Amino acid sequence: MSSVPPSSLLDLAPVLPVVVIDDPADAVPLARALVAGGLPAIEVTLRTPRALDAIRAIADGVPEAVVGAGTVIAPAQVKAAVGAGARFLVSPGWTDVLLNAMWGAGVPFLPGVSTASEVVALLERGVAEMKFFPAQAAGGTAYLRSLSGPLPQARFCPTGGIGPDSAPEYLALPNVGCVGGSWMLPADAVAARDWARVEALARAAAGLSAGGTCR
Repeated sequence: MSSVPPSSLLDLAPVLPVVVIDDPADAVPLARALVAGGLPAIEVTLRTPRALDAIRAIADGVPEAVVGAGTVIAPAQVKAAVGAGARFLVSPGWTDVLLNAMWGAGVPFLPGVSTASEVVALLERGVAEMKFFPAQAAGGTAYLRSLSGPLPQARFCPTGGIGPDSAPEYLALPNVGCVGGSWMLPADAVAARDWARVEALARAAAGLSAGGTCR
């Protein structure tokens, strides 16, 4: 299993799948489909009762995947997620308590921000890679473009309301490393366990780049 240095998390693929898993039995085939499609980093959100079981299943069964935990909002979740095998952490926002817990976890993390003040506060603490959330509602590409001038050292993974049509606009920005989204995991495909369709959608997402052309 390869390591994931903090500086590389945003560079693993243009899209970070944001995954909600209700049944841990789906975790391994779903992860394999995403990896086969070219999306190795997978954010499993802690929104369901079996999310930690899903992370554990992917960590054990799909070693080529870089599985992480999303919707991390408490220090206890940090410890539990890393214990289950999460190799990175993503939060929708941050506090000093949560940030300290993520710092101490020993894995890359993306704390959520939506204002310039939050970005500056994280830069003061030595954090330069962040999640911009909720991206569309918080100002979208126009807001991120405005931040790139005074705060060029900050890099983002925008998430929230982004789809295949808008993703290239975000990826064209100099301060965006990747985008987060779930469009490659339509509910009907997951319910039907149509992993071939998920793989095809993942492959299309992995080919996105600035301007909508394939990398």
